This record gives sequence, C-alpha cells and structure tokens, in this order.
Amino acid sequence: MRSPWRTIPRDVVVIAASMWVIGASYGAAAHAIGLAWWQILLMACAVLAGSSEFVLISVVAAGGVPIVGALAGLLVNARNISYGLSAGRYLPRGWRGLAAAHFVNDETAVYAAPHTDLNAARRAFFLCGIGVAASWPLGALTGSVIGQVVSPETLGLDAAFPALLFALAIPALRNRETRWAAIFGGAMAIATAGFVTAGLPVVLALVGIPLGWVITRRGETPEGQHKADTQRSDDKILVS
Repeated sequence: MRSPWRTIPRDVVVIAASMWVIGASYGAAAHAIGLAWWQILLMACAVLAGSSEFVLISVVAAGGVPIVGALAGLLVNARNISYGLSAGRYLPRGWRGLAAAHFVNDETAVYAAPHTDLNAARRAFFLCGIGVAASWPLGALTGSVIGQVVSPETLGLDAAFPALLFALAIPALRNRETRWAAIFGGAMAIATAGFVTAGLPVVLALVGIPLGWVITRRGETPEGQHKADTQRSDDKILVS
C-alpha cells in the first residue's frame, strides 16, 4: 500500500489546477459585471467558496441587489455545516480550529472523508485546503486580468470540475450508509433542479443523510448490528 504522503501531493496538484481554472472563469464573470480586480481577489480570499461567489455574480448580472446575492450565497453554502461536522473529528480545538474552518469546503471535505485514520485525514484536509486557498484566488486574479477570454463552457471545463469531485467521492461510497445517502441526495437534487434557485438543490440534497442512516439501520439484523458495532469499536481502538 502506498503511503498517503506519496499520493496526497499529486492529488492536491490536480485539485488545485482544477480550482485555478474554475477560479479564472469566476474572475472573468466578475470582471464582466464591473468588479475591480482587487474586489474580485479580496472576495476570493475572504469567502473562499466558489458556489456562493458564482451565485452572487449571477444575481448581480441578472440585475439583482448585491445583498440579495450575498444572502443567496450564504444559503447555498449552508451545506458547509455538514462538512464542518465531519471535519470536527480531526481538526484542532480552540482558535486553531476556528482558523482551520476557513479551509472547509467541497474539495477538502471530500478529499479527507475516505481516511479513517485521524492523522491521515488531518494531513489530507490541510494539504488540500492550502492548495485550494492558493489556487482559487490566483485563478480569480487571472480571470479578472484576461476578462471574458476564459470560459469553462467553451472548453468543456464546466463538466470537468464536477467529474473531479465525483472521482474523489468514489472511495467513500464503499460505505453502505454513505452510498444510500448519496442516492437519496442525488435524487433530491435532480428532482428539484430547474424548480428552485440555482445552487439550492445541493442544499436540499442534504436530506439524503438522515434517509441513508434510517434505511441502513432498518436493513440491519441484530447480528449485523452487532458486527457493525464491533467494527466501529475496533476502528476507535485503532485510531486511538
């Protein structure tokens, strides 16, 4: 088995490169609605959440009030609450944990999730977080400089980024509960797409988490439940 230290840097480079490209498209879109380069860069560094930033740009481009776009972005990024609950198992406590929370996003949550060892999960989270925190603002700055030249739709890059997240999530789908949660959440997102505000289907997909938990528990026999409890106890001992 390869050491996590041998695979993490290569994977982080791929993630960071993808974030740079998507960040460039965000910078180009933000430039198109009249934002200055320093405003685009400041928002990319302070918010560090691509979905909410794209939502804000979309609302303003459609003639909406910026504060409405900001509130819509907060709603879309409500999914980070569940990411924080997952990341809390390996993040430090106190002010360092608050600082590390700035790295909580789709990429770091998905990349760290398959690691059962807390130290490996922590390394994956921080390395991916540093890569995203560096590449997203850099991409936004690049896009703001070159204007509307960069377009993910033109090059097909709008499909490449979701494909990257899907590839990162595959290892976590080995878990039965996670697999059912993904099925229910995906069905909810597909069913509501086109009927609600852009980005909201992702938030509604969180309903798959409790549904996945319920169906997994109902399908377990007493013997299966005992084995699952024993396995979880063994995992805790190994982690300790």
